[in-house]
Amino acid sequence: MKQFLFLLAAVISGNQLQAQADTTAKTLDETVVTASKTPVKQSQTGKVVTVIGKEQLDRSAGKTVAQVLTEQAGVTINGAYNAPGSVQTTFVRGGSSGRTLILVDGIPVSDPSMINNEFDLNMFSIHDVERIEICKGAQSTLYGSDAIAGVINIITVKKDVAKAINVKATASYGSKNTFRGNLQLFGKAGKLSYTARYANLTTGGFSSAYDSTGSKDYDRDGYRGNVMNAAVQYQVIPSLQLKTFVQYSRYKADIDAGVFADENDYTISNSYLNAGGGAFFKKGIVSVTANYQFGEMKRRYLNDSTDKPGFTSYENNRYSARTQYLELYSNIEAAKWLTVLAGADYRRASMRQKYYSESFFGPYDPPAFDSALHQTSFYSSFFFHFLDKKLNIEIGGRTNKHSRYGSNSTFTFNPSFRITKNWRVFGSIASGFKAPSIYQVFDAFSGNPDLEPEKSVNYELGVQQSHQIISSRVVYFHRDIRNGIDYDYVNFKYFNFVKQRVDGVELELLVRPVKKLSITANYTYTGGDEKTQSRKSTNDTTYNYLLRRPKSSFNLNTGYQFTKGLYAAISARAVGDRYDVGGYQKEDVLLKSYFLLGLYAEYNWKDRFRFFLDAQNLTNTRFFDLRGYNSIPFLVNAGVTFSW
Repeated sequence: MKQFLFLLAAVISGNQLQAQADTTAKTLDETVVTASKTPVKQSQTGKVVTVIGKEQLDRSAGKTVAQVLTEQAGVTINGAYNAPGSVQTTFVRGGSSGRTLILVDGIPVSDPSMINNEFDLNMFSIHDVERIEICKGAQSTLYGSDAIAGVINIITVKKDVAKAINVKATASYGSKNTFRGNLQLFGKAGKLSYTARYANLTTGGFSSAYDSTGSKDYDRDGYRGNVMNAAVQYQVIPSLQLKTFVQYSRYKADIDAGVFADENDYTISNSYLNAGGGAFFKKGIVSVTANYQFGEMKRRYLNDSTDKPGFTSYENNRYSARTQYLELYSNIEAAKWLTVLAGADYRRASMRQKYYSESFFGPYDPPAFDSALHQTSFYSSFFFHFLDKKLNIEIGGRTNKHSRYGSNSTFTFNPSFRITKNWRVFGSIASGFKAPSIYQVFDAFSGNPDLEPEKSVNYELGVQQSHQIISSRVVYFHRDIRNGIDYDYVNFKYFNFVKQRVDGVELELLVRPVKKLSITANYTYTGGDEKTQSRKSTNDTTYNYLLRRPKSSFNLNTGYQFTKGLYAAISARAVGDRYDVGGYQKEDVLLKSYFLLGLYAEYNWKDRFRFFLDAQNLTNTRFFDLRGYNSIPFLVNAGVTFSW
């Protein structure tokens, strides 16, 4: 709380000076959809939403989706800077893995075969994304289980398309024999709009595992990935729109045997099919939205072991999973001061695992593991608007009926008040819910059928100001978790720990001192403690930190438009100390803080060609986000985008 008060005082004092100098300031008030499932101005919601727009994404052509996300306030993607194909673990506001729900165009996606039900961000190409909205804080009332720390909405739908045929292509090449390619065809003809995309990423890579001796000559771990997707929208009548979509992603990556351990012939192959459709109807004060989504994931770990660092000579571990999501909700503008949202959804998840190995003990061929869970939910929210929409309040609730855990409920209370044209305050109290995953309950070795759902209560308090030259937002957040789900590193079982508490502060800043210069910065402090099973012995231990999540992180980007066509930016990222697991019955290990520098430059020629260069880790700093695994060295990537 002290950090919050200090930052708040700094923002207020600094912006009082700015307000005196800027009498013609305009409010920055972007429309978002994730906060309420319908378009709403940010000034009319108390939700904390960070928007990554198309311009910023275009200027991230040399990065991955995970790298762009981890540069945002309150977000850490563990694995974003590791070898391509590494597991991408999403931590938002200190929430553990699987506590942030990923959405694609507003529809939840997940992988039931993953331990925490999380979704693999490797399945997205940065070129397929039009916009990202990060809605932080508990969002379980609108989005259900897993939205304890927030939701990340990856939006692929193109807007403001007028021509019947549009073409956009990008090609780039860089360090480690890295090639990126993308081709898009999209347009609008009468009532029909369409999009078709293909993206490819191929790299020779670098060793996933870290050679602590510096003498073992670990091999490079390459990556080959493709993403294909298409979407069609048809305006049947002015009040009714139909849509359908399909995405197919796949990649194959070389991986290593584990912490500090090389492996020459170990690979992971992942594929993901996402398809579905929907309808949107709006007539007068009523709108109705219907969505259906089907997802199928396949993952295979193969070690054919011409190289044999251990006793296993062959290993084939296959996972498959399916999800189905059906949703129907309505938005009613009941009065000028009241909007009502009500809906229901159904989710089904299933997974299958088949493992086979050979060693000097002989073949090991256990029966396949196969299980499923499903859940039905009903939810509603009331959005009140008073005093010419200066005072806005959301009150909502959700009831879930889970096939294993029965009924449970969540709630949201979220007020905001616009003090002046440029200043507003907001806060929230909201509860969250996470059901244990299929793996955590039913796995033959580490599963625990006695696991209980994880429940939490989240609190927020913030202030935001928007001016023409300087804009900022400061947020204090607090979360209490009961029956938290964690892994017992001593007994190798999943269990419910006693409690976890997280406190933090987020500061976001945008400064435009002159027309051509833009400076964005964010700082996040995340402090936490939990009472959980010791990772060293069987005694309960209270930890005053969160694994793999830094207490402090800072991001800065300074960009300058030198001419109409020439733009350049320098970025900096500082990550504080954090802990990782030290090994079996060993103390956790402190990972040192690090500082990274980046450079981006582009030149637009005749509005058709954009030449760009992206450089990461300019100082070639050696750093670790995961104990025993390498992070990116100095990398440079250059390319061109053609638009027609």
